[in-house]
Amino acid sequence: MQHQIPTLLRNIGEFQLAEQQKVKATDVSEKSLNQLVSYVDIESEKMLVEGLLRITPDAGFLTEEETTSIRNEEQYWIIDPIDGTTNYLFGHTKFCISIAFYELGKPTYAAIYVPADNELFTADKDGAYLNGEKFKCSSRTLSESLIATGFPYYKFDEMEAYLSTLKDLMQKTKGLRRMGSAAIDLAYTAIGRFDGFFELNLSPWDVAGGAYIVQQAGGHVTDFQNEENFVFGNNILAGNHAIHANLLKLIKSKNF
Repeated sequence: MQHQIPTLLRNIGEFQLAEQQKVKATDVSEKSLNQLVSYVDIESEKMLVEGLLRITPDAGFLTEEETTSIRNEEQYWIIDPIDGTTNYLFGHTKFCISIAFYELGKPTYAAIYVPADNELFTADKDGAYLNGEKFKCSSRTLSESLIATGFPYYKFDEMEAYLSTLKDLMQKTKGLRRMGSAAIDLAYTAIGRFDGFFELNLSPWDVAGGAYIVQQAGGHVTDFQNEENFVFGNNILAGNHAIHANLLKLIKSKNF
């Protein structure tokens, strides 16, 4: 698996980069408020499913664009063909392919590929890797940290709590960043480009791959209630072990 998947992801990434300048407004539709999709998302997902079935022929799938109905509760892939579709459609480079393989309800492999940077983040039972080189999370404290998040873009009922959290973190950290791709935010948290990440209103395919990479890099991942329901539970908090507890305390005080 570890040898076949990089080739698959890089081939799909080449397709995405080639198509990025060709996508027209008429190629884009809105699934719901600010949830954009184009033929590149659809074709990328089909290529992913086809390629992963060759590698794991018995696997099922949980996919963003619902191009397949194959299910298998014992082993399945959670995949996002383009995490950061809005970035992609506006010509930005921070988008990625994110996949995670689950066996008996637990992740055993994950990969996030950022085509524009040719960076492949992976994780397995032995650790986390960037282009094959093993890495660990940072050990910076909250006052030393750079924190990533995502802005609400389709659900706004917790806006006040969110803005209050941002206000506090602006004063307690070195800064905040918003990349526009939760999967990239998590990969960057895993490798120490960020020290923590939190976001609301996410889907399993947004976080499954990145969360496992953070964990295998030595980081800590929970939901906002300090439970483990971060893949299917709609919110996620990830960070190195030096700051996770402080971030959790702050977020809990906002009553999300």
